Amino acid sequence: MVRAIVGANWGDEGKGKITDMLAKESDIIIRYQGGSNAGHTIINNYGKFALHLLPSGVFYNHTTSIIGNGVALNIPYLIKEVNDLVSKGVPKPAILVSDRAQILMPYHILFDQYEEERLGKRSFGSTKSGIAPFYSDKYAKIGFQVCELFDEESLKEKVERVCEMKNVLMEHLYHKPAIDPEELFKTLLEYREMVKPFVCDVSNYLHNAIKEGKNILLEGQLGSLKDTDHGIYPMVTSSSTLAAYGAIGAGIPPYEIKNITTVVKAYSSAVGAGAFVSEIFGDEADELRRRGGDGGEYGATTGRPRRMGWFDAVASRYGCRIQGATEAALTVLDVLGYLDELPVCIGYEIDGKVTKDFPNTIELNKAKPVYTTLPGWKCEIRGIKKYEDLPENCRNYIEFIEKELETPITMVSNGPGRDDIIYR
Repeated sequence: MVRAIVGANWGDEGKGKITDMLAKESDIIIRYQGGSNAGHTIINNYGKFALHLLPSGVFYNHTTSIIGNGVALNIPYLIKEVNDLVSKGVPKPAILVSDRAQILMPYHILFDQYEEERLGKRSFGSTKSGIAPFYSDKYAKIGFQVCELFDEESLKEKVERVCEMKNVLMEHLYHKPAIDPEELFKTLLEYREMVKPFVCDVSNYLHNAIKEGKNILLEGQLGSLKDTDHGIYPMVTSSSTLAAYGAIGAGIPPYEIKNITTVVKAYSSAVGAGAFVSEIFGDEADELRRRGGDGGEYGATTGRPRRMGWFDAVASRYGCRIQGATEAALTVLDVLGYLDELPVCIGYEIDGKVTKDFPNTIELNKAKPVYTTLPGWKCEIRGIKKYEDLPENCRNYIEFIEKELETPITMVSNGPGRDDIIYR
């Protein structure tokens, strides 16, 4: 059976923890999109980790971790991440890399940095990990697939051809040093040796695994509102963050995805620019940021302070719908125990009219939040294992959100640890 774990919001919903937890009953975990531009924070018996390319199931001996063809594959970063795990006492994970995965090139990172510099105040708030230039090249058909590393003659010719094009931009748009094709070719041969032990026809491997009845997890990066097509364009990532893309980014039939677990945060947070209707500021935001997450709300990749806000039912309901959620996991609920009252954004006012439907970006930029307020529970809920043992006001908050989401909440996370979970 194939299950997808995806985010309903702007990312940072706590997908890593849910994946790590569900990986216990899984055989295969797949990253199917994105790159090293966002991280999943995990706390388990080995310690605290921020994974960027590796799937969040790498901590179990019985699992195989896969980098699918939809991923922006930063090869040195992948090897560094594996070595970091092993250095901290984690058994070396079994890893497979799709031979159709495309390689994030060193110049992608440079172009990302140079373009953000050039845009200045109009920049996208990129993590400068090379993701937008990578996907631009992939769809312009001038990217490099892993399999191309193993034909030196055609690889060398393509490197020279691509460098000729890239150097026009380097020299005349960004006024930076040209890329040396000889050096780049040598780098790619080094990449080949690094990745060689892991390369596999992943689609065929998964075809056989499905026939054998293996349990497979698809792990998405970021959330619905960062999807290229259905998110807050243009302040989105450069790949699809939806469960539907899991079939493409892993190489499996779409009808094999039976469950879509959509992770929803009990309040809102976002890294990077873009519309954020329920955003809060000042001391109120600082307090929530300080208490939030698993040690403060800061980007797992960038370390940037996250933008904070109250729970946005409009955005979250849309996020669940566009993912095709069969269930929702509500995370970081324990963080809110300090509040007397809990504001919830239940509608958007746009040009004097209130809507409960998430609009396109042009309308979204005019939206103002419409709030209702629920009473807080004013106590610590970490350590509680049974739903009925939660304070009444806490249960009321969960059930209010569930009704707004129009999706059953089957899991409630009430702490950062692997076992801080309540099943409903």
